Amino acid sequence: MVGTLTANGSGTVSSGTVDIVGANVSAAAQALNGSYSITADGRGQIKFGVKVTVENSAGTGTTTKGVTFVLDFVLTSNSHGLVTEFDGNGTGSGTIDLQSAVSQAQLAGSYAFGVSGVGTTGTPFAAVGNLTLDSTGAVTAGEEDINNAGTYSGAPSPITPGTTSTVSVGTTPPSASLAVAGVDTYKFDVFPIDNTHLKLIETDGLLLTSGDVYTQGTSIPTGQLVFTMAGENISAQTPLDSGGWLTNNSGTISAGLEDFNDGGNVNTATAVGGSIAPVTGGRSVFTLTGFVNGAASDVPDTYTFAAYPFTAGGANGVQLLEIDNGGITSGTAYAQTATTLASQGFGLNLTGVNTVSEEDDIAEFTTTSTGFSGITDVNDDGTTQFDKAISTSSFAAPDTNGRGQAVTNFFSFNFYTVNSSTVLLLEIDTTQVGLGAFELQSGSGASSAAQPAASLFRAVVHPHVARSRQK
Repeated sequence: MVGTLTANGSGTVSSGTVDIVGANVSAAAQALNGSYSITADGRGQIKFGVKVTVENSAGTGTTTKGVTFVLDFVLTSNSHGLVTEFDGNGTGSGTIDLQSAVSQAQLAGSYAFGVSGVGTTGTPFAAVGNLTLDSTGAVTAGEEDINNAGTYSGAPSPITPGTTSTVSVGTTPPSASLAVAGVDTYKFDVFPIDNTHLKLIETDGLLLTSGDVYTQGTSIPTGQLVFTMAGENISAQTPLDSGGWLTNNSGTISAGLEDFNDGGNVNTATAVGGSIAPVTGGRSVFTLTGFVNGAASDVPDTYTFAAYPFTAGGANGVQLLEIDNGGITSGTAYAQTATTLASQGFGLNLTGVNTVSEEDDIAEFTTTSTGFSGITDVNDDGTTQFDKAISTSSFAAPDTNGRGQAVTNFFSFNFYTVNSSTVLLLEIDTTQVGLGAFELQSGSGASSAAQPAASLFRAVVHPHVARSRQK
């Protein structure tokens, strides 16, 4: 689900447009209106109704009906926040951002992008790449790395320049068509936040994917890079997420650490090393040694990732995608600029899966040197819990590398500071595998310097939970 809405300042959603695409449900460019509310701590809800087309269980016909959706959010400023679906129709996670008007000419430039989701048969799919646009929206150069259920495309596939590959903002909603040489032509609706950040949702029926487009970076940041990645252990068919840091010392990775959760097996690999290739045409390659990413018994091994640098809200990041035919993992690494955690209010989002369901959580909490306390709303595969108190049973403040840990009555996680306002997290519960983030709440209009939703909330969808619950 990707869309826009207009809030009138007094609780009414006066207009908007939303795309909803699922395995058996869709609402293409549907107009919406509804209501919203917000509390003093930045938590709130948006309710809107749309007409959706639902395929019957036999796949022989469809019906159209009205459905009410509820979005649960926590704002970190008056221009940015974290959001989950909070109703009985399904569940999912993402971000909410203040939108700027964007003209076609303003999109001229180079961008890095990443999308992920599933194929029509439910197998996981992810892609990263870059493209350069002229003032008319035509693609003048571009390439894409594709991983389909653990099988890599073999090399970056060129995106065909010219009128066959375009990103247009002159329609409502804007659209993109990317002809990938030797593969297919993929079509998306495009929702610009501003001319540095666009949201994508695929609308061609070939795949069920969504993702982000960011201004392309020119180099891989040096120093410590904080990362989280999500994927699947292909052989065991279990969700596999990881988080930690890599130190980029002029192309050599040293002093790396990885925490991982492979289907509930939680552990740490402490001798992660490797290399980073020079950026050529906006693309690099990370080779990670001593990394755990789905080998039998979670034995550390060597894995390779395509890497596309980007900039987001003043932060420097890298889109990553596994390209070694050993699995399907994608994620983001950010240049770390702070290792401490403020004693202040934060908004949190966590999205996780287990063998039978997906869970998405929104929270607002206040940290201290010994723990945090606050309120969370939980959506467990359509079963919701509202306004639940969070309490911590143990808490480890960030160490000199910015890594800490929290164990609570609802979720437990290791966390990794990116900067003074943004923290990535890896769930360490043995019954659920998940990723998320928490962001400093600010009274100013500036959003968090890094916006980890560039990949966190488009993590690879695992086949056993890739379904819609439309009723």
